[in-house]
Amino acid sequence: MHILVIGAAGMVGRKLTQRLVSEGVLHGKPVDALTLVDVIEPEAPAGYAGKVTTLASDFSLPGEAEKLIATRPDVIFHLAAIVSGEAELDFDKGYRINLDGTRYLFDAIRLENQKDGYFPRVVFTSSIAVVGAPLPYPIPDDFHLTPLTSYGTQKAMSELLLADYSRRGFFDGIGIRLPTVCIRPGKPNKAASGFFSGILREPLVGQEAILPVSEDVRHWHTSPRSAVGFLIHGAGLDLSKLGWRRSLSMPGVSATVGEQIEALRRAAGEDAVKLIRRQPDEMIMNMVAGWAPGFEAKRATELGFTSEKNFDEIIQVHIEDELGGKL
Repeated sequence: MHILVIGAAGMVGRKLTQRLVSEGVLHGKPVDALTLVDVIEPEAPAGYAGKVTTLASDFSLPGEAEKLIATRPDVIFHLAAIVSGEAELDFDKGYRINLDGTRYLFDAIRLENQKDGYFPRVVFTSSIAVVGAPLPYPIPDDFHLTPLTSYGTQKAMSELLLADYSRRGFFDGIGIRLPTVCIRPGKPNKAASGFFSGILREPLVGQEAILPVSEDVRHWHTSPRSAVGFLIHGAGLDLSKLGWRRSLSMPGVSATVGEQIEALRRAAGEDAVKLIRRQPDEMIMNMVAGWAPGFEAKRATELGFTSEKNFDEIIQVHIEDELGGKL
């Protein structure tokens, strides 16, 4: 099996690659070759016995997607994106990467399909940002798409493309609507949601964190470990079970910021909580006001997708995976 990961240098892309390498198989088939692509060349994984190709490529530029698809990967994980805050600040860049790049990729697959029936599995990382206020709680699977950010709009448009190209038989696609991934390891990125991780990640190692919203903000979360699990599960799922509704809202944990902080207190004590500094940010507060508080995720759960049950578990995953298992 040849697997292509686009966006492989990002956090989820790196963890997905690590899991593919460590397990060596994907749904019972050996992973013989990996192609890892990002705008910055990803690092080749250590300990991988198969063929690995790492490339620096911007798939939103004409001709680049065709080069990636020419090698005929069996499974394509499309993780590349400009994140929410940056997409809101840079309108042109967000649409170029998140929409134009996605269509170039899908079209490159279509052209190969029309030559001789090439038919890969495409796993597209969408987002819960495809819905927007006013929102019920929990949000049902059939709730209409009313994104209130450019990022969410770009993801919703890409979901429609995914469904249509799948319906036309160009590829077999599934859209994974990721909850906000928390706790993200490493340095903060430009996502407007980054503070959800920051108010836990930094205090856990004795550093100050900024909280730009009120503690009553409720949102939908999953761990990096579960996010990778969603992608892996989607790569092997019998997609005939989806019909033409090819995008799924993933399970997760619904919690307020205050509940996050209480979980931090249980894990690391009062001294960690005191490192959170309140600093309201009007732009982020306005964006968060339209974000999803939680989903039913019945379709995904019935199809075998799983996540953590509470924020204590999410913090424990971070401690195990990033902090050596202890504070």
